[in-house]
Amino acid sequence: MRTIWKGAVSFGLVSIGVKLYSATEEKDIRFHQVHREDGGRIRYKRTCQICGEEVTYDDIAKGYDIGGGEMVILTDEDFADLPLSSSHTIDVLEFVPAEQVDPILYNKAYFLEPEGTATKPYVLLRDALTDSERVAIVKVAIRQREQLATLRVREGVLLLNTMLWPDEIRKPDFGFLDEDLKVRPPELAMASSLIDSMAGEFDPDAFTDDYRAALQEVIDAKVEGREVVQPEEVEEAPAAAVDLMAALKASVERAKAARGEAPAGGGGAPTPISSARSAQKKAAEKKAAKAPAGKAAEKKAAPKKTAAKKAAPKKAAEGEKKPAAKKAAPKKAARRSA
Repeated sequence: MRTIWKGAVSFGLVSIGVKLYSATEEKDIRFHQVHREDGGRIRYKRTCQICGEEVTYDDIAKGYDIGGGEMVILTDEDFADLPLSSSHTIDVLEFVPAEQVDPILYNKAYFLEPEGTATKPYVLLRDALTDSERVAIVKVAIRQREQLATLRVREGVLLLNTMLWPDEIRKPDFGFLDEDLKVRPPELAMASSLIDSMAGEFDPDAFTDDYRAALQEVIDAKVEGREVVQPEEVEEAPAAAVDLMAALKASVERAKAARGEAPAGGGGAPTPISSARSAQKKAAEKKAAKAPAGKAAEKKAAPKKTAAKKAAPKKAAEGEKKPAAKKAAPKKAARRSA
């Protein structure tokens, strides 16, 4: 790694000499602009719009456009006279809990390495930060720009995270924020269930840049003169107006299936589209059968009442037959005596 800055961490009356290194690097595949006909590199010349002459870096200054075609020119001497008190110092301002720093403020990350005899105070600050479970809020000037930053510990090394200033964070101004949208408790419960079913421990090594890998394969195939094997295209789900609850429920089932859990009711894991279509079909059937079902229910209920009314005379008839049977007994006895 290449040192990009040298200075000291000012920690109270303690000064810790450090070197600054970029903690991250971009892995994007970069291309040059070339002439399509012969592959020659495209070069750009720095020319002045007024005189048309080509200008070297030594003759280039910084200009600030104040409008109306007027430009204020600043030289290196103008920047050198600016009061940057932290030009070669990382000034510790305070120590705060890490969760109080909104991640949107973070910009770039740098490793700090102790320089010379500063190893012991470096380790002292590192261990003190670890024990306190806090991060240091600092100010530092890098490339002639004063920046707010945090100082924390990562893998035994002090890590400097430069931050954006609060006025550099845009405020969201979207129409839906003024709308009175209500989320039903069942929808919220189902969404929470989906989050629970997809919960896990973050492992950054488990994720890869598939696009970059495929692009590198194309480049390697070109270099080796072999045929480029195109990756299989993933079928895009058809756009459809799906029921929110059906989509959430199907997503929960799919997440459970991905974890190896048996879906409710058995069978394969439903997709959001299939579940939504099933829900729409059931809703249509209910709507179509709503009116006839009510009338049929009334017709079916009527015979039950008439049956109940008919049952009463039947019992009465049975009650009348029993006394008749008792009266018939004396007639038989009379015949026998005769």
